[in-house]
Amino acid sequence: MELLTLTALLLLAAYLHKTREQKKRIALLASHLGRYQIETLMENLTEGYLRCLGEDDPERREQIWKLLDTTEQTLAGQFQRFAADFARVEDADARVSTLPLALPFAQALFPAKTFDMRTALAIHARGIADTAANSLQQAPKSKAYTMSAELFLMQHTCHWYCRSRAVASARMLARHKTSYAQLVDSVSPATRRDYRALIGA
Repeated sequence: MELLTLTALLLLAAYLHKTREQKKRIALLASHLGRYQIETLMENLTEGYLRCLGEDDPERREQIWKLLDTTEQTLAGQFQRFAADFARVEDADARVSTLPLALPFAQALFPAKTFDMRTALAIHARGIADTAANSLQQAPKSKAYTMSAELFLMQHTCHWYCRSRAVASARMLARHKTSYAQLVDSVSPATRRDYRALIGA
């Protein structure tokens, strides 16, 4: 009976620590994101892409693409500043566990099974900026597809940082009907290469 009680207490303590750590990470990320309009710009882009793809008038469609180009550039600039801002956080606060599920003390107990969130955000910032600049010389529709993948993978990384990879993947599938593997396959080749190297995939 005492062993069961001790086990229950240890599990409770582990759960409370994990919850406290996740809340701290959410607050830290939100404190940096709150200085920018990244989420609003992402929503505007996503809605704009859908509106543009549903537009039958070629002239009107071209006008919308040009407006979206401006939004992409604004978002890219803001995300670069955000990534540079977050790069100043302490190393302990930037480590992200690559274990499938969130475990208490995972970053400290399994340092080899972590990646640096600061580096991840720098990779996403480059990917978003390169796509906004259309460095791959893509047609507007293909560029919109790549940009959406870049943004959704970045969003996945943020959820992973705050919770776990499993939770991030489940949220992405529920919200955007897109699997994690599909996101990685859909970003630009440079982002995919650097991202996979970072997380050890």
